[in-house]
Amino acid sequence: MPAAPASTSTSTTRRQFLTLLGISAAAVSCGTATATGGSAKQVTTLKYQGAVGTVLLPELAADLGYLGGLTLDWVGNTISGPQDIQSAATGQTHFGGAFNGAIVKLAASRAQIQSVISYYGSDKDTYLGYYVLEDSPIRSPRDLIGKKVGMNTLGAHAQALLEIHLERSGLSKADAAKVESLVVPPVNTEQALRQRQIEVGVLSGVLRDKALAAGGIRPLFKDFELLGAFSAGSYVMTRRFIKENPDTVRTFTTGVAKAIEWSRTTPREEVIARMTEIVKKRGRNEDTSTLQYWRSYGVAETGGRIADKEFQLWIDWLGERGEVKKGQVKATDLYTNEFNDQGRG
Repeated sequence: MPAAPASTSTSTTRRQFLTLLGISAAAVSCGTATATGGSAKQVTTLKYQGAVGTVLLPELAADLGYLGGLTLDWVGNTISGPQDIQSAATGQTHFGGAFNGAIVKLAASRAQIQSVISYYGSDKDTYLGYYVLEDSPIRSPRDLIGKKVGMNTLGAHAQALLEIHLERSGLSKADAAKVESLVVPPVNTEQALRQRQIEVGVLSGVLRDKALAAGGIRPLFKDFELLGAFSAGSYVMTRRFIKENPDTVRTFTTGVAKAIEWSRTTPREEVIARMTEIVKKRGRNEDTSTLQYWRSYGVAETGGRIADKEFQLWIDWLGERGEVKKGQVKATDLYTNEFNDQGRG
């Protein structure tokens, strides 16, 4: 899945979150005016947050030459999708990515953001798994009552799927509330699980496969088993930025879409080799060993094009939880495929 772009803190309190939303309009206004210099010239350098030891799709697109004259300006790392899109909403970065449910919640708070392309999801090779130690007594959802579940951030993909799993298993809301979700950085989740600091660890991607290769853990359930193949998160930009920089948005979105398709059609070993070189070239003293476990980005639709269902699922889920009022947001208002020239039709 920090108060400032350069930090790596994993949580934002509700009060801080509301404060960020309160200043979003002013911050975005200032950020955009500065970026454009008050002229009609469109932004060509995009500020963003990365992830340790990981190659984001925009980074891959840039390395493949798919971003044309655009350049990426890395301002720090984050492990939190909600924090990443807050940074985009408040003008600290030009784009951010998060679980679609987190985007629904932010949009419901009147943040002026819009999704432009899907960037991750779940399929048979790439999924979010909930793991316990091999000798753990936890076998069923009821066994989770009173247990600690470590995940990258709260209020996003990992917590949503956990709650859906508990609900579908028949646990009452009172019992489900006794399952404790904790923030644990992804790079530390395996260690925290093996040291029994948590009873369940949420693992995905290369970190999941590395942990499985080491042995001694087993899955409780996977998000792919619950929902099938689906795109789970998307990149957002502010509506004002999109309006003032349409060519930039088109180049960025289509470039990322091309990178998605390149990763699908290129031999896995070649993709991993390319990613390894990207990480080495950026010189951030990162471990590249986990990249060998990469399998896919898990994006469901061609070129990352977005469908209503990818937001409607979470609008309905949040509505049932009372976090979003009925009719407060519409799936069609949350995204646009206008700037994605890949896979039209």
